[in-house]
Amino acid sequence: MGLAAADSLAAIGLFIVLSIVRFGDGWQMVWRNAGVDPYLIAAAFAVAWVTLLTGLGLYRLRARWQLRTEILDVARAGILVGLVTFSALFVLKLPDVSRLFLLTLFTAQVVVTVLSRITIRSLLRTLRDRGHNLRYMLIVGSGPEARRFADRVERHRELGLRILGFLAVEPGPSAIGHRPVLGTLEDIETVLHDRIVDEVGICLGSDDLALLEPIARLCEEEGRVVRIPLDDYPVSLPGGRIEEFDRGKVLSLVYGPDRIAGLVVKRLLDIVLSSAALVALTPLFVFVAVTIIASDGRPVLFRQIRVGLNGRPFPVVKFRTMTRDAEERLAELEALNEIRGPAFKVTRDPRLTRVGRILRKTSMDELPQLWNVLRGHMSLVGPRPPLPREVSAYDLWHRRRLSMKPGITGLWQVAARGEDDFDKWVELDLAYIDRWSVWLDLKIMVRTIPAMLQGR
Repeated sequence: MGLAAADSLAAIGLFIVLSIVRFGDGWQMVWRNAGVDPYLIAAAFAVAWVTLLTGLGLYRLRARWQLRTEILDVARAGILVGLVTFSALFVLKLPDVSRLFLLTLFTAQVVVTVLSRITIRSLLRTLRDRGHNLRYMLIVGSGPEARRFADRVERHRELGLRILGFLAVEPGPSAIGHRPVLGTLEDIETVLHDRIVDEVGICLGSDDLALLEPIARLCEEEGRVVRIPLDDYPVSLPGGRIEEFDRGKVLSLVYGPDRIAGLVVKRLLDIVLSSAALVALTPLFVFVAVTIIASDGRPVLFRQIRVGLNGRPFPVVKFRTMTRDAEERLAELEALNEIRGPAFKVTRDPRLTRVGRILRKTSMDELPQLWNVLRGHMSLVGPRPPLPREVSAYDLWHRRRLSMKPGITGLWQVAARGEDDFDKWVELDLAYIDRWSVWLDLKIMVRTIPAMLQGR
């Protein structure tokens, strides 16, 4: 959404600037004499451009490894919008609209869009070269084609991908070169669940191509990106995009949110808002800390390992709301669990302290998680961060909720906080992932404030 908004503003600005250059100070009158409002036509052009880019998948940046592929697709968008516009002018017989202006506009729009993509890729490459924003790829297959593909991927450091290892078709050596063999194809679910896997490269021989589609669909259920090199055995799967990569071709299947520019905006909002909140809420943090110490002693904070993006473990931080032996007493309360499914909740939990009940009621115990947001473990908005024991009990379709960074608040927190069916929680999380945009995050944040104030 962030990149789409930027493209819209750039299109409107470019339209106005080129109109002034082409027609001078009276540019508005020129357009009105042609029978159109200049600002309305500028907005219509922006909407048409962004709609076309969306239709061509140009806001799913991770689906394109190569800048060349993206440039060609942007150029194709420029040609399409030009053909449609000139055809409409011919059919509607509007001779007063300058064809030279439109040709200049469409060409300049392509150039501006390409430059913005080059800038984004340059920034991402700089971050990845410094060890930030790294992603991990599992290679399914262990033959020569799998080894070649792994070498090619890691040779392109700008992709930010690191090879975890291979899954062999049949049992064999424990390592191939300097990379480990993590098991066989039968172990794929275990590896996806026990390791941090962001992308899966499927490199099977001709005798095993029948396994390709079920493996790809399993990865879809898990929310993993799939890459299939087509150098030796061209294949086709619904929803895939073929592009050139390192003098070869790769079929990419991207599931879940892949609007990289929007996710960059999301991260920037997380940094800015969490930093501001940590500073602004410092007096409240001090007051809560003093109250906890005075009422129940130390520690003030409670740390617990949770599961983040694609299985990444991290220590979540909260104000302590329970007695110090709360973890040891968990087993005796399992029978009182009010949630149907792999999650735990007891409304009148006897382990809660007097101050802890108030903190839970107002959700103030969650505020230290702003530190997790600042560090990049969490986002302000996202699915609830689960415990490892909960994740181990997930059904396969539950696991796609791990394909997005967890959040302090989320759709289920503001829409169905009292829901006692875990499957309903997951359905809301998956709806959030599929519909995600920066605008949706902002709406959830706004809805969170009254929910906190009303103790919901």
